[in-house]
Amino acid sequence: MKKLLLPLVLTVFSIPMFSQLPDSQSDTLRVNALNVFMTASDYIKKEIPYINYVRDRQDADVYIISTQESTGSGGYVSTFFIVGQGKYNGMADTVKCNINPDETSDTRRAKEVKTLKMGLMRYIQKTPLSEYININFNKPLTETVSSDKWNSWVFRTSLSGYLNGQSSRKVNYLSTSFSANRITEKSKFESNFSLYNEKDKISYKFGDTDTTYISTYEQKYAYLSYVKSINNHWSGGASVTVQSYPYNNYDLSIKFAPGIEYDIFPYAESTRRILTFLYRAGVEINNYTEETSRFKQKETVAFHSLSAYMSYIQKWGSISSTLSWSNYFFDWSYNKLRLYTYASVRIFKGISFNIQGQVSMVHDQIFLPRGDMALEDVLLQRKAQKTTYTYYTSIGFSYTFGSIYNNVVNPRFND
Repeated sequence: MKKLLLPLVLTVFSIPMFSQLPDSQSDTLRVNALNVFMTASDYIKKEIPYINYVRDRQDADVYIISTQESTGSGGYVSTFFIVGQGKYNGMADTVKCNINPDETSDTRRAKEVKTLKMGLMRYIQKTPLSEYININFNKPLTETVSSDKWNSWVFRTSLSGYLNGQSSRKVNYLSTSFSANRITEKSKFESNFSLYNEKDKISYKFGDTDTTYISTYEQKYAYLSYVKSINNHWSGGASVTVQSYPYNNYDLSIKFAPGIEYDIFPYAESTRRILTFLYRAGVEINNYTEETSRFKQKETVAFHSLSAYMSYIQKWGSISSTLSWSNYFFDWSYNKLRLYTYASVRIFKGISFNIQGQVSMVHDQIFLPRGDMALEDVLLQRKAQKTTYTYYTSIGFSYTFGSIYNNVVNPRFND
């Protein structure tokens, strides 16, 4: 019995020892793999397993900054800035991929991964793992290039509805929109037409009395804008906005605003940095649902606005901010000052700081109706109320410590 037991024990213990041999070889390759610092999803980690995803930029051979910019088709362009450091110092690449608006999320992420793989190849080529990389091309090329039969025009339409109810309350809404856009390097035309309607029916009983209240919220909106590129720093254009918006006491409002913009940096650098100054001057033609606090049922007023927009994306994080001022010419005390800021900064190893917020000093509500509002309009927020300011903010810190590697994906028990 002992003679049989000894070979069995040796066999059991020898299995893990032999099975660790390939793991040891694999670990040697893993140690020599490219250390990359980037914001990576589980999908990216699974599809690009031959690099090390490190948690801090200081531990990386390469860091990657990713940005997204909307396109005229309703899709976007994903841009990856790949920058080497340490022994890869001086190496840098920028790769992009176009995402179409009708592509599924799976197709989108697959295209982004493919772009990342191609961008990382010249860095991986300098590691021992390059021996195990194969490059294939599996799409035959045609000798001719087909032209765009739509001439860069993109059209989109949508229709959505919502129903919700219980014994004492019923809510339904309908929303529809249509847009036609044409965006090229030299010009940008955008248009949007939308309709939103919501109806609330609330029933309640007070004593022996049954009461039913019906509230309706509606907005009709149309917007057209044309911008022409003058050079790599200047552009000019104009916009027209037409709306019917009872919440703001507009039976009909038409706003026309030509403008001119200057970018301190070339527009071609907008994915990394941009600092623009935009000046607009125009007129509003307003027909009000109710007489305003200034005893106006209709009026035509001139206005102007000046805004500065800044966005900066670097290896330490990103920051963007908009500061704008507007006022009416008939009385400069009717004005509005708004500041919006977003920042995501890696302070030092493992610690990140995020903040987002907006504050406005509001003195331009020329549309406010005269007299007191009904209680139900206040409670259900069916009409705008007078205010001198608005604000919101969010702030957060995060601290991560431990292993510098962040390679493993384990989806088990992800509820």
